[in-house]
Amino acid sequence: MGAQGTTTIDFGVTPVEETTVIVSGQTGFVSTSAVEAWFQHGDLTADNSADEHEEAAALCPLACKWTVDGSFEIKAMPIAMTGIGTFKVHWVWN
Repeated sequence: MGAQGTTTIDFGVTPVEETTVIVSGQTGFVSTSAVEAWFQHGDLTADNSADEHEEAAALCPLACKWTVDGSFEIKAMPIAMTGIGTFKVHWVWN
């Protein structure tokens, strides 16, 4: 395993259909690395409760992609709804 961590993804104060966050500073992360991200029940942010994180896990797919060596993007795309506020997102790559 290369690394694991968390980041915050922010939909903002006005509901939107998608948003992204860049995770950088990942030594050894290259275009052939695999990366995965997920919402986890029990997480909290100032904007969203544990229950809302659990709902996000069911209703908001996350897609990850390499951007440049050392960095990747996590894109959140709620299904048939809009996102608002911040959510904690876990990630891992190898």
